[in-house]
Amino acid sequence: MLSRVLISGFLLMSVVFVTGCEQETSDLAQPVAGSSDVDLRRPVSLSENQLRLWRQNCALCHVDGNGSAPRLGHFEEWQARVLKGNSVLLSHTIEGFNYMPPLGYCMACEKEDFSALIGFMIGQVK
Repeated sequence: MLSRVLISGFLLMSVVFVTGCEQETSDLAQPVAGSSDVDLRRPVSLSENQLRLWRQNCALCHVDGNGSAPRLGHFEEWQARVLKGNSVLLSHTIEGFNYMPPLGYCMACEKEDFSALIGFMIGQVK
């Protein structure tokens, strides 16, 4: 029974990732008025390690929106955060904020990883 649940969960996550890859990102790449230090037109490339870190940590909340987390690729959920600037997003990620735990539970992440992962989740991916 547990193996069926795990396999079903894996298949569901696979569908979410594949579907997310096909999402049109043209409107996600538009500049946002008032965002001074976030260039949404510049795509971010994630390394294999960063993708692994995302799957093991960020995805726990940012796929389904657990704890009111903004979801991957849903820019409208990220917009108010993006308007505060990259330094605030990074600070909230590292220090924790509201339901966001410090470091997002990613003890293996470096500051550069967090910046890339944030960009990935708001839709700045190549």
